[in-house]
Amino acid sequence: MKLVDEFKTFALKGNVVDLAVGIIIGAAFGKIISSIVSDIIMPPLGLIIGGVNFTDLKVVMKVASETHPAVTWNYGNFLQACFDFLVIGFSVFLVIKAIVVARKKEEVTPAAPPVPTKEETLLTEIRDLLKK
Repeated sequence: MKLVDEFKTFALKGNVVDLAVGIIIGAAFGKIISSIVSDIIMPPLGLIIGGVNFTDLKVVMKVASETHPAVTWNYGNFLQACFDFLVIGFSVFLVIKAIVVARKKEEVTPAAPPVPTKEETLLTEIRDLLKK
């Protein structure tokens, strides 16, 4: 029973829950970015390049026969995955950069020094006069 209690303590810590939420949000974010890349960015890019669909790029290493399928080297899928990674990485970079800038703005705004009271002002004037 002690092992179960330890696991509950571990699983219900705030960091574990935050990590789980981050993984779920990250997976959804990855799907959104993959859709942006494959459905919005790549079609115009393929059109500019000459109607090339990157996922169709491959080298046939062995032609298909009646009994065996073709053996292909699908480098287009690899190029697509690399492009997805670059877009996702750049998006995450921009989000983190925005968070860092927002945090710096919060830290930079120093509190204004308190306005001296009349007594403090008079004491300062007396001190300055005594120094002279």
